[in-house]
Amino acid sequence: MSGLFITFEGGDGAGKTTQSQLLATWLESRGYEVVHTREPGGSSLGDSVRNVLLHGGHVFERAEALLYAADRAQNIAEVVRPALERGAAVVQDRYIDSSLAYQGAGRTLPQDEVRRINEWASEGLWPELTVLLDADPKIAITRRAAAGEKADRLEREAAEFHERVRAEYLKLAAAEPERFLVLDATQPIDALHAQIADRVAPLVEARG
Repeated sequence: MSGLFITFEGGDGAGKTTQSQLLATWLESRGYEVVHTREPGGSSLGDSVRNVLLHGGHVFERAEALLYAADRAQNIAEVVRPALERGAAVVQDRYIDSSLAYQGAGRTLPQDEVRRINEWASEGLWPELTVLLDADPKIAITRRAAAGEKADRLEREAAEFHERVRAEYLKLAAAEPERFLVLDATQPIDALHAQIADRVAPLVEARG
């Protein structure tokens, strides 16, 4: 059984964590060792970077992009590649597409530069499948309020920022339809999971 790398993307509050956890359980039931990780924060270094990026003070745009890339380099080297090499399935919450959407489109940094530093940081590793949970950014505000959660540094950005992020995600998906599975995040949890499992099943079967 060879390794499998699947990432989840989407705006804040779209349900990535819930769906990635459901997929991890589904893969385990089919015999996979599953490594469920996230960015930022998938490694010990990443936890420190995550605190700075999401809960710290002001971070300049280029510094922010580099911190995400540094976290990614550590996570790939420490967690993801070793797991894939031993045949595990890696299910990850956010990856390079997040940097392209948030730092590239959201912060309006040059997309080619953001892509280049992240492909260098990850040594060119891309997932076999990326699940994009698409939703109106206003949904995140409603869900946070219902849960009584405090917004982090990125979640507090203006509506226009989050609209640019969403538009960029959809643009990325349109450019690589073979890699992306785009789903309406407002669907019921079970319905979303069923569609994701249907897309992942052939990848599992192909590995025997």
